[in-house]
Amino acid sequence: MNDLLDALKLVTFPIHKEGYKFIFIFAIATAILALLSNFLGLIGIVATLWCIFFFRDPERVVPLEDNAIISPADGVITRVEYGAEAPEELGYGKQKFNKVSIFLNVFNVHVNRVPVSGKVEKVVYQPGKFLSANADDASIENERNSVVVKTANGTEIIFVQVAGLVARRIVSDLKTGQDVIAGQRYGIIRFGSRADLYFPENVEIKSLLGQTMVGGETIIAKIN
Repeated sequence: MNDLLDALKLVTFPIHKEGYKFIFIFAIATAILALLSNFLGLIGIVATLWCIFFFRDPERVVPLEDNAIISPADGVITRVEYGAEAPEELGYGKQKFNKVSIFLNVFNVHVNRVPVSGKVEKVVYQPGKFLSANADDASIENERNSVVVKTANGTEIIFVQVAGLVARRIVSDLKTGQDVIAGQRYGIIRFGSRADLYFPENVEIKSLLGQTMVGGETIIAKIN
């Protein structure tokens, strides 16, 4: 019996709380479709399994390196830009940052993690469009939620959840004044999205264009 339980642990994974209602809806729809035909029921089962897979929330091993900034999301780095401006609503004006964008497809884990330890200085939600998350203008046009965390040495790190073409709902649990630890879960973006990070000059980017990121594990930059 214990061997069976151990085996199940290897093939199962935690589900993010935001996924339960969607899984329930998919399951009910599957039951209705199955009454109509076996084929439709099979499609419903596949869709329900995909929904469960989408909302998976696996454990991650957070690196303990000093001054490391870790990836807030799974996905692929699609853009590295030097001299970029932060989202207008954060109030940084024309101040320049180095920016890294991570694209999440519908098969990536969509649970987001805090990239660096510190105190939350700002949390700003901005309604917007739903352009493709790969579009150059997605960072300034799309729905987004921006967070600024100040580290113990005073460095401000900006990380932004950006909705995509399919994603229509950004969830963030962070509040201004909250103390956070690198790697902790803080939110999720539903069904395809993008994560942007903005670094000041004293942060060195340690990742490359096209590199695959593992949220909560891959070191994306370091504070000098």
